[in-house]
Amino acid sequence: MGVDDSAGRTRVSGPRVLVAGASIAGPALAHWLRRRGAEVTVVERAPELRPGGQAVDARGVAKEVIGRMGLDAAVREACTDTAGAHTVDADGQVLETFRADDDGGDGFIADIEILRGDLSQLLYDATRDGVEYIFGDRIAELAQDADGVDVVFAGGNRRRFDLVVGADGLHSALRAMVFGPHERFLRHLGHVLAFYSVPNEFGLDRWLLEYQDQESGRSALLRPIQDATRAMTMFYFASADFDVDYRDVAAQKRLLRERMEGLGWLAPDILAHLDDTPDFYLDQVAQVVMDRWSSGRVGLLGDAAFSSSPMSGQGTGLALVGAYVLAGELAAADWKPDTGFARYEARMRSFVEANQEIGRLNARSRDVPGPDAEPRPDFASEWFAELVERAINGIELPDYAGVPDSAAPAGSPITSSAKP
Repeated sequence: MGVDDSAGRTRVSGPRVLVAGASIAGPALAHWLRRRGAEVTVVERAPELRPGGQAVDARGVAKEVIGRMGLDAAVREACTDTAGAHTVDADGQVLETFRADDDGGDGFIADIEILRGDLSQLLYDATRDGVEYIFGDRIAELAQDADGVDVVFAGGNRRRFDLVVGADGLHSALRAMVFGPHERFLRHLGHVLAFYSVPNEFGLDRWLLEYQDQESGRSALLRPIQDATRAMTMFYFASADFDVDYRDVAAQKRLLRERMEGLGWLAPDILAHLDDTPDFYLDQVAQVVMDRWSSGRVGLLGDAAFSSSPMSGQGTGLALVGAYVLAGELAAADWKPDTGFARYEARMRSFVEANQEIGRLNARSRDVPGPDAEPRPDFASEWFAELVERAINGIELPDYAGVPDSAAPAGSPITSSAKP
């Protein structure tokens, strides 16, 4: 591929790839695309990286991907250092214990556990040299033909790319633009999740605490983070439908208060911090189910393509592994989108489906008991252990021998913000 410089000469360059979204999947893909020789632009509608967020885990093959990125030491340094988890009753008495070193560090509490915002920052710092980041802007329009994709940004810029990838989350704007409305692909799992940070006035020290009210299907959770003066809280509650705008924070807080009224344990003390928390989040527990993750020169990655829901504990793993495979398959196919996207989907599909099944089963285990409720899954069964193994390690990570790989890509920082 070539582009004309200011003197009219043609110089050889890699394919120009636009990635929408700068949380985890987007910067991870930018890392691998750049190493494979592409010229990468990442556009993020937020004015800057979003800090905080829930703790995310890496297990099995996802840890191998982190190692191949050369980021294992940095990721472990930024981990929450959670020793394990206790489930407790309303009086705080321990009912069950899970340790971070269970199952070789791939158990209920993984040995690699890091706040979403911290991992996002780490990936950004590792890719900002040689990757163009545009904050405070978004894709407003796009039109593709046989040779490329013309993109109009909300800020007014018009540019042409060889490929475009949506890594912009559960409510992906790019997915809606290219593949159809959200309702076609979102599968609500009957639950709602909220989380936010609070002062650590609860004496947390490396141990996560979770209280579940079996009768109502509600639960409250407190977990330590690296900043020992703060803690992260999570609330779950059952909801057959979900009609609150995910951008309407005031309505979300009202809903959380209503649904958590009367919940015991430490819930009232946690809810007392709802109005002064800096990082509130609430959304439905949902999956994205699609027959295809690409259309022509436009593809999807991470939650935008195959959200497995927080109930799977594998959303970050799917994003990291998917980024590695997508970049590798596109480069191995000489950047031909039909071949590269098809091979990416073929490699990832079974892995994704195993993780989505884990998410559905975990959601079902929290359903409110009743005469019409499905039986709760038997998590001690052999078939479930086999499913977990497929969800953690059930994909081959090719070496992509012969595909370009510059572990230290050349380039200078190119970071900008859209003009208002």
